[in-house]
Amino acid sequence: MKKTIVFLSIAIIVSLSSCMTTKTNVGAYRESQGSTYTYAKGKQVWFLWNIFPLGRTKVATPANGSCEVITRFNFVDCLVTGLTGGIVSMETIKVVAKREK
Repeated sequence: MKKTIVFLSIAIIVSLSSCMTTKTNVGAYRESQGSTYTYAKGKQVWFLWNIFPLGRTKVATPANGSCEVITRFNFVDCLVTGLTGGIVSMETIKVVAKREK
């Protein structure tokens, strides 16, 4: 009975963590015209509940500096964080740029 309660408690706590997304416009990204495309992707890994980064992910940005940086905590990141109890966590970084017409 106690194991069931502990397992259910952990399952509820893990399911309460949300998938969050942060979008940051850099330069004249919002004003520029054109179709969007993924310029670069990367993953940032953290240790001990997001206190210490394990390396620094360097995601490329366009030369003109006009882009949108999307930081996402998706399902896979949530799964890794939940299975390790938050000791190791990850977030996905994507840089989106616009092609000029």
